[in-house]
Formats: sequence, C-alpha cells, structure tokens
Amino acid sequence: MRILLADDHPLFRLALAQAVRAVEPGAMVVEAGDFAAAREDIAAHPDTDLVLLDLHMPGNHGLMGLATLRGEYPAVAVAMISAHDDPATIRRALAYGAAGYLSKRAGLDELQQALRAVLACQTWLPPALRGAVAGEPTDADDRALATRLATLSPQQMRVLSLVAEGLLNKQIADRLGEQERTVKAHLTAVFERLGVRNRTQAGVLLRSLGIPQARLAEDADPQPAAET
Repeated sequence: MRILLADDHPLFRLALAQAVRAVEPGAMVVEAGDFAAAREDIAAHPDTDLVLLDLHMPGNHGLMGLATLRGEYPAVAVAMISAHDDPATIRRALAYGAAGYLSKRAGLDELQQALRAVLACQTWLPPALRGAVAGEPTDADDRALATRLATLSPQQMRVLSLVAEGLLNKQIADRLGEQERTVKAHLTAVFERLGVRNRTQAGVLLRSLGIPQARLAEDADPQPAAET
C-alpha cells in the first residue's frame, strides 16, 4: 500500500500520517508540500494507491488538481482534504471523481474512519455534512465538463494541463519528450472533445474548475484534534 499525503501544512500531514499508520501499519507513506511535487511523485510511482489532496495547497487551483490527477492516473484514488466544508464544493469534488472528502476539522478517530472507507473503495463524507451534500444538486456544467474530461486519454490530459499553465506547443513538446506536431494533434483532439475552438476557450473552461472566492471561508487551517 502506497499513500501520498499532499498538503502544505506539516502539522496536518503529521496527523494524517498518524491516522494512516493506525489503519494500514505497513503502508508506505509519502509526503508532498505542493501540487507540483505531488504530481512529480505520482509520475514516478503510478502504482500509488491513494492520494490525499489538499484542496487549497500551492499549485492546486480549485478542482483542477483533482481533475488532472484523475485524468492522468485514473487507477489512482484521490480523496480531497480541506477545512473548507461548503456542501456545494464537496458535491463538485465528487462530480470530478473524488473518492471522498476529509475535513481538516476532524479528529483522529474520524480520519481513521475516513481512511478505512476510502481504502475499501467507499465514498467518504464527513458525517455532519452528509445531509447537506445529499441535498446539493450537481451543477449541469460540472457534470458536462467532468464527462468531457473523462473522454481524454492520460497524455491528452497532460497536454491540457500544460496548456492551462500557459506553455506553448514547443514547450509542451519539450516537457513531454514528443514532437511538436504530436502535441498539435493532441490539442486538436482535446479541443474537439471539450467542444472548444482554441486555447483561450479551453482556458475559460478550465478556470470554471476554480472555487469562487465568496465560498472560501477558511482563514488559516485549524490544527486537527489529533494534534491537541
């Protein structure tokens, strides 16, 4: 069992690691402090079983990180972690393939329950939020975009994520070790499947994966109960 803890708060990573080792004593626990490091680790270890991904860690733009990892590594389960407990955001995360949603406000016992559920291929939601999330409708635009993204191959998703970073075709080709004409072919297919005509329209579509600032109620992430 290989589990990646992708969070920029060392104290919370410590609490997560404690919960993981209580549930899976023999698990290999790996840590990453930003999304770029998490993505690099998974690229080197695509056999990773589970990623616990902080919704607001550096480099993870809203749900773009989740969508990227699910597109590039569909066999790797990704559960979101956040102190931001907005039911609409949780519903959106589920629409984009999250295996669950762990609250940073949870104590050690709840974190362990969440890990057991996710590792058993069950969708986990904080008990106090299940009713609110169940009553939150899935946005039609999110559902449509999630469906379109699911049609992309892992390599097409990698190209799209690099477009989102602002890289040009030649830069993408260099990054992926491909010829520029191959990248152009990927983009043609990506644009067609997403129903857009160019990079600008693709960028607008991807920005919809962001979390509206009005919903971001968290200031500083609280220390989990496991640390008190």
